Amino acid sequence: MASGTTDLRSRTWRVGVVAVAAVAAVAVWLLATRLFPYHSLNHDEAVYLQQAAMLLEGQLFLSPPVADVFHPWFFVVDGSQLYSKYSPVVPALFAVGQLLGAVRLALAGIAAANVALVALVVRELFDRRTGLVAALFVLASPLFLIDSAVFLPYAPTTMLNLTFLYAYLRADRTGGRRWAGAAGAAVGLAFFARPYTAVLFAAPVIGHALWTLYRDRRDALPRQIVTAVFGLVGVALSLGYNAVITGSPLVFPYQEFAPEDGLGFGHHEILGHEVNYTVGLALRSNALVLEQLTTTWLAGGLLGVGVALGGIAVAVRRGLSARQGIIVGQIGTIVGGNVYFWGNYNILGVLDRTGDGLIASHGPYYHFDLLLPFGAFAAVGGLALLDAVRRVADERGEPRAVRAVVVAVALVSVAMLGGVTATNAERPVEMNALATETYDRAYHPFEERSFDDALVFLPTPYGDWLNHPFQALRNDPGFDGPAVYAMDERPFAVVDAYPDRTLYRYTVRGEWEPYSGAPRGARIQPVDHAAGETVTLNATVGLPSTYRSVSATLTADEESFTVVARNATDPTTARIRFDDGRVRLGGPNWPTHSVPYDEREEVSLTLFVDKGPGASFSYRFETPVSHEGGRVRALTPRIERCVAIGECGGDAGYVPDIAPDWATVRTDLTAREDNR
Repeated sequence: MASGTTDLRSRTWRVGVVAVAAVAAVAVWLLATRLFPYHSLNHDEAVYLQQAAMLLEGQLFLSPPVADVFHPWFFVVDGSQLYSKYSPVVPALFAVGQLLGAVRLALAGIAAANVALVALVVRELFDRRTGLVAALFVLASPLFLIDSAVFLPYAPTTMLNLTFLYAYLRADRTGGRRWAGAAGAAVGLAFFARPYTAVLFAAPVIGHALWTLYRDRRDALPRQIVTAVFGLVGVALSLGYNAVITGSPLVFPYQEFAPEDGLGFGHHEILGHEVNYTVGLALRSNALVLEQLTTTWLAGGLLGVGVALGGIAVAVRRGLSARQGIIVGQIGTIVGGNVYFWGNYNILGVLDRTGDGLIASHGPYYHFDLLLPFGAFAAVGGLALLDAVRRVADERGEPRAVRAVVVAVALVSVAMLGGVTATNAERPVEMNALATETYDRAYHPFEERSFDDALVFLPTPYGDWLNHPFQALRNDPGFDGPAVYAMDERPFAVVDAYPDRTLYRYTVRGEWEPYSGAPRGARIQPVDHAAGETVTLNATVGLPSTYRSVSATLTADEESFTVVARNATDPTTARIRFDDGRVRLGGPNWPTHSVPYDEREEVSLTLFVDKGPGASFSYRFETPVSHEGGRVRALTPRIERCVAIGECGGDAGYVPDIAPDWATVRTDLTAREDNR
């Protein structure tokens, strides 16, 4: 009878864990597809996805056909090749989702695995009931939900860490060497994925392993050796990968990318962002990070943290075991170890500005592993509270009344924790939703068409990078997909590398500030390539009824001139002709002038429309042009409509859909094979 009851409880528990894992998978899938359909504000997602695609093609390096214009975000230049600053473990996990038919399946699977592993680990440390409740606390934490729904390394690495701890605890309880080997393999992979994260998580486990060796060397030594051997295999893989990629086993790719990045106090720098990371700054930064973690990103906020602290007190009063001490130790190693890492300063943005930095939208993701001890001790504390209520009710009431009281207390507690969690999650969800709304507007031109043998030039609002910020516009590893994306630099070299592709240019209007709803619009502009002894550009623009005059400024090779149109009409056309070394402005309404230009240059034509003070604006045309051996080549110009001084320069792209009805623009390029 007792055995049957035990089996039933075991089956019920397993069903409960599967149900919680399924809820986690569905919740993360919905967040990933609804809240982050174009990915998030953290552009590292594109790095991992680019690397996942490379692994599926059997590549560790990218070999772009043209230098400088196919450089993805956070990739290191190594001669003619490029490689990611990150290790391949997490991208390999994401690649599994792609193999299954949808890359976001990997996110759902990792989320399900994490909550199931929390339940399994906590069952090993306490009991089944506590394990299931711990999984619920983790599932309800905004930090878990948000960061499990994006292609970042924190949830996958935690999955490896939890696998390691569960296997270690099973090996410790049963003496099984297979479990010991699984523990070593998992921690080795975790080290390969994120070395410092793995060390902080594993340090208390190593302490426990040393204690077991001290207590009973004969029994513990064989399985600890197995764990160590398999763990060192993972370390060897990591060092071997370094040797292949960077040429030295002790130099990690991220160090090649930014030698001043990484651990420790003192001067740190990455891509021009630098700081003197003092102990004082480290303590202040991490205090702010922990404040955000405890008030916003854990289930129930401060109320949930209070329950977890009560759970620690309960566990200590009951007699904290050495095994349970592992997760207490992890609180110390993870919190203390992150003080030594300047990344926690970076995610805060401006320290004195609330809601700044990536922590506002993604939470304190470097502390993701704290979800385990939080969930475990919140479960201990919450169940201890319910047990206390039951005892008091038992002493004063009937069994039916006792059950009613316990259920009522449980429902009220869940409602309170859920209400606080929902309130805390509202702001980061709204921030990410606003960014996604902006992304939806920005990527809308790509949703309206399909490409076949296209070459698309992209702007570079954040510098000379691909996928930063345009994460959704990634190249296939062979740079041979239906659409190839290139920076709008060295355009003729790119065109020569892809002579048979249809050319386009992607243009946005407004700075790339998703929180502010910018860019306000976007378009895909067809691009013509004209070549001959002369090339002529006709730029025809619409004018408002209230315009006073129109002037043209032609600039090339740092020389320029400005002329006023004679009897400008609506619409008005300016014609510029490129020949071997000079560009001339002409047309029926314009005085003829010319300036020289270099062999490869962008020639600028600005049409200034005077409408009076505060109402004037400009059309600007930036035409890529080159001349060599008596022949001229030109591409359709970039077009901007600038309504403020200084707006031209990349952020004022002409987008017909949001321009005034009269603000029409038409360009055409023609080439001739003679100099007439």
